[in-house]
Amino acid sequence: MDWWVYPAVVVAGLACGFINVLAGSGSLITLPLLIFLGLPAGVANGTNRVAILLQNAVAVRSFHKQKVLDARHGVRLLVPALIGAFLGARLAVNLDERMMRLTIGAIMVIMFFLILYKPSRWLEGAAKDREKPGLMELGAFFLIGVYGGFIQAGVGIFLLAGLVLVSGYDLVRANAVKVLIVLGFTPMALLVFVMADQVMWSIGLIMALGNMSGAWLAGKVAVEKGAPLVRKILLAVVAVSAAKLFYDVIQLSG
Repeated sequence: MDWWVYPAVVVAGLACGFINVLAGSGSLITLPLLIFLGLPAGVANGTNRVAILLQNAVAVRSFHKQKVLDARHGVRLLVPALIGAFLGARLAVNLDERMMRLTIGAIMVIMFFLILYKPSRWLEGAAKDREKPGLMELGAFFLIGVYGGFIQAGVGIFLLAGLVLVSGYDLVRANAVKVLIVLGFTPMALLVFVMADQVMWSIGLIMALGNMSGAWLAGKVAVEKGAPLVRKILLAVVAVSAAKLFYDVIQLSG
């Protein structure tokens, strides 16, 4: 590959890691770049998981050191997400891509207004007994895991919604648990892509340098600046993600 490819994927990874840890949908930056570089969509999806895995390892360590990670409850939620991620990555049915993007875009528009209308829920969290997750909580994270195993892009936003609206965390602590869950189910999804020979390790590991740097920076920003800044970034990311998905639907229809 040309020399400029390597700094390009590092910079894209940096932006992806920063956005993923603070909000989600950072893969909407890296996946198109990988496809632009000539990787088939499946290989791009698999290669992206390498950087995502290492990114979240750095983020989990950062949040743990800053004492905002509820690892105990996060591991409980990881179990249904892990099962869902495996099923999602193994999904073999032909889904209607246009309908899938339209549905996800519509959900993100609804989420945008939920974040806008109920700021206290996202900034302060809700008092809740987290000794044992209920059936609704387990079901929600199973479905999020299915989506995350099928396509990484946007899974962080759905995890944040589940952690805030269902589990009752504020945005900073929700982000800490989110990266733990993603770190837990990404190896399972990555293994499926490896077995299908859909991972380009050289590009994935180089991109990971950027993702890890972005994740470390985002972890510091989240704790130091707090939930208000994270909420603003999340609003911007959700709006852009929804617009991108609707644009893709128009392109597919054209």
